[in-house]
Amino acid sequence: MSADPRAARRARLVEALDDDLGALVVTHPANVRYLTGYVGSNGIAIVGRDGASLLTDFRYKSSAAEQLDAACELVIRPRDMLAGVPDAAAVVAAGGGIAFEGAHISFQQGSRLSQLLRDAGHQAASRADLVEGLRVVKDADEVAAIRRSAEVTDAALQRVLAGGLVGRRERDVAWDLLTALHDLGAEGPSFEPIVAAAANGAKPHAMPGDDPIPAGTLVTIDMGAIVDGYCSDMTRTVATGPLDAKLTEIEAVCARAQQAALDATRAGVGCKELDAVARGVITEAGYGEEFGHGLGHGVGLEIHEAPRVSSEGTGELASGMVVTIEPGIYVEGVGGVRIEDLVVVTHDGCEVLSKTSKDPAILLAGS
Repeated sequence: MSADPRAARRARLVEALDDDLGALVVTHPANVRYLTGYVGSNGIAIVGRDGASLLTDFRYKSSAAEQLDAACELVIRPRDMLAGVPDAAAVVAAGGGIAFEGAHISFQQGSRLSQLLRDAGHQAASRADLVEGLRVVKDADEVAAIRRSAEVTDAALQRVLAGGLVGRRERDVAWDLLTALHDLGAEGPSFEPIVAAAANGAKPHAMPGDDPIPAGTLVTIDMGAIVDGYCSDMTRTVATGPLDAKLTEIEAVCARAQQAALDATRAGVGCKELDAVARGVITEAGYGEEFGHGLGHGVGLEIHEAPRVSSEGTGELASGMVVTIEPGIYVEGVGGVRIEDLVVVTHDGCEVLSKTSKDPAILLAGS
């Protein structure tokens, strides 16, 4: 394992601050964890030019002391964390203004914090996406954690598929996926699994229902794990027997689109450009209107992170980003297919972390 990266992350955050700012008040839990290692439910990190501190309450005194690195000061307060921000920020801000994460605090809390800072003689400012801009490129330890999470997801899906799907309720399959994730060492699911059979597959975010899964159809299974705090995300569309012509066609088109996008994924490609690769394949086949979401998204401490790989995405992929490649086709009243891999972007391509077969005909036993 490499050296503890937290101090370097905080240093990069300070470099990203405006010249007139001395510190950032960090309230979003994923950002707090990224910068300090703290994982409790009530904590505020303050990262400044003269150091860093973590404010939390008595309930987390011992666990926070274990989680923080030596360069981050632990401040124990009553549960009202905001009231302690001005004094703690003054210690580390080197006389500069104090910014807070405007996108991750309610209007009421932001107004109160601004007033508290002004009353204490600080310049107050709202900033967005400063920490997220650091998190978008993963370091080696982060990639390793995501790789372990993807391995658990692969193993859990393969365990459940080995028992067959036909005749089982979608919700029972979803429950078994959760159980398998737990048994294989996940801290939890990165989101509630999607199990969508037959016509339900036309709903991209279908809720698992009570109807038995029939033979001769497609079943979309979208799932992920959390391991060492990091998420994974994978979708496989499974055939429960011979398919009719329409389902066969949309599966084949989606598979071609997904492979084309994988082949085009590399550092320097535009997010919008990469989306257009897969969308072009699907549109040319006559299903452009049935692909209504983006091609992918970043994954890390959260299941949805920057970058956004879509027709509305901005910027380019960079080496070390972790993104999903997940085109889909959804034909109302018929069914749907989505194929999703989790990949690490490299200078000359990508590393695919999702290892489960994508051939819908060979995934099941006992169907």
